[in-house]
Amino acid sequence: MSAEQRKKMIVLMINMFIAIGSFGIIIPILPAYLASINQGGTAAGLMIAIFAGAQLIFSPIAGKWTDQYGRRKMIIYGLVGLTLSMFIFYAVNSIWLLYASRVVGGIGAALLVPAIFAYVADITTFDQRAKGNSLVSAAMSLGIVVGPGIGGFLADFGLKVPFLISALVSLAAVVFSIFVLKESETKEVAQATEMAEEESMLRQIATSVKKPYFIPLIITLVLSFGLMAYESIIGLYLDNQFSATPQEIATMITATGIVSVIVQLFVVDRVVRRFGEVSVLNIFIGIAAIGFLLSLFASSYALFFGISLIIFLSTSILRPVLNTLISKMAGNEQGFAMGMNNAYMSIGNVLGPTLAGLMYDVRITYPFILGLVLLVITLFITMAWQKRSLHAKALSKQPLS
Repeated sequence: MSAEQRKKMIVLMINMFIAIGSFGIIIPILPAYLASINQGGTAAGLMIAIFAGAQLIFSPIAGKWTDQYGRRKMIIYGLVGLTLSMFIFYAVNSIWLLYASRVVGGIGAALLVPAIFAYVADITTFDQRAKGNSLVSAAMSLGIVVGPGIGGFLADFGLKVPFLISALVSLAAVVFSIFVLKESETKEVAQATEMAEEESMLRQIATSVKKPYFIPLIITLVLSFGLMAYESIIGLYLDNQFSATPQEIATMITATGIVSVIVQLFVVDRVVRRFGEVSVLNIFIGIAAIGFLLSLFASSYALFFGISLIIFLSTSILRPVLNTLISKMAGNEQGFAMGMNNAYMSIGNVLGPTLAGLMYDVRITYPFILGLVLLVITLFITMAWQKRSLHAKALSKQPLS
């Protein structure tokens, strides 16, 4: 990458890190805070579902606006939404206002995420796209790792202090972006989408079925579903099966986050250059499926820890590769494509924890079995899609008689 590209990538990475990290700050103290206002597990679950639901509903619109009004504006507006959400969280104790803050935060995330990945597509070449997406994904993973650690430390100064610090850090990102971030989109792309007709989320999802990147969108949904299902019950599972302490659970979460950062910074680009995006999808969907299978037979905390690292290593590679593949196939529809990517991911984020919780109450291994079945089905779909794509390319190269 050129010096100018690196400068823009650093700005995007800082924004993504701050956005994800600022929310991560509140994670360690959220259960204690909810208990202090006489709320429990139901409220904690709704916090996740409402955020993901708002992000899901607003993502298609946000993707269209990203193409129509520019990446920079959507990134700034997204950060403003996340900042406002954190300030509401700090200022109120009403559970309904807290739910409202999650709606605002979800809308902010819907504006921010597709705009950042569309920005990456604007400033990188096809060959650089995987590296650019992996750098932004690494910033997300680093935020997930650093945020909770900072939140746990800040909680010693008061239960609400992490909320305030999170809001102030997010506000700093807004100011930083206003003064440092420049628009990336070319006039040609803006003009091509300027007159685009606004459509409902359902119509846009229906439209996405006809797009060449529909299968990668489905893989994104399944991946998000499986990962969120896994993450939502992993603490309960470790406690039930291995009597794991909170420190052991925190250690596992931190370790998987560190693995994600390392893989996305140093591995993804090399793997994609060697094997190509579609082959990497096949390989690591298969590895993730094997991880889910092995988790059913883990007999100790240490063994389950190792298997979890394999699963998170796979998903850490799959996420930026999927973003890259969708981006390459989207052409001038970067905002729409990234918005749909965000929407499909949000569908998985809503359904995954919900179904995992219900199935866990029936039998604690059912969420892992469900994840395994979905990954195996996805692997077969991906291989069939790859075969059909290769066949279509071969036909297109045949001379006309």
